[in-house]
Amino acid sequence: MAVALVLVFFVAPVDADQGISQKIFYFHVPIALTAYACFGWGAWKALRLLWTRDDRYDLESYTAVHQGTIFGALTLATGSIWAKASWGRWWVWSEDQLVLFLVLFLFYCAYFMLRFSLEPGPGRERISAVYALFGVVLIPISFLAIRLSKNFIHPVVFTRDGPQMTNTMFTAFCVAWAAMLALAYLMYRVELLGKRIDHNLRELRAMLGDA
Repeated sequence: MAVALVLVFFVAPVDADQGISQKIFYFHVPIALTAYACFGWGAWKALRLLWTRDDRYDLESYTAVHQGTIFGALTLATGSIWAKASWGRWWVWSEDQLVLFLVLFLFYCAYFMLRFSLEPGPGRERISAVYALFGVVLIPISFLAIRLSKNFIHPVVFTRDGPQMTNTMFTAFCVAWAAMLALAYLMYRVELLGKRIDHNLRELRAMLGDA
């Protein structure tokens, strides 16, 4: 992350059109892609649960979705800051790509409402897994909305001709994205470890109570 900060603020040139406000691109886009990755990882773990019936995948899927919502909230926050700096407005409801990401974010927020409205057990695990699996369908729709937009108010940096940026900018972006993925993985492992310890303690208390 330190290397990414150095590359973004001291090595990558200032954008000719947007100026210094464009620097948030190196955080906003990697955060959004990391949110997609977390949701995708949660869907993969949900599929493993439905396929193997191994309950350890339930906790892994839940943790991944939780991390996805954290990075999703950061995506909306950084996107709004960038929009205000570039467009003069915090939000533009007429833009499909913005609304679709908000729908994706709210869909996964509803995952927690569904999960905690059910009693713990195999039934909740299967229903949560199916929900997380269906949600992954919204990811390519949200991602492609930027390229299918007619207004092009949202900048399209990656095209069929390659990244529309200098080599220095692209290097800074790649390092920033790698840093975000590493941060998300660290947060995922720490949260998963804590939840597993909590789960084991609950089981131990239940066993001692029965004894």
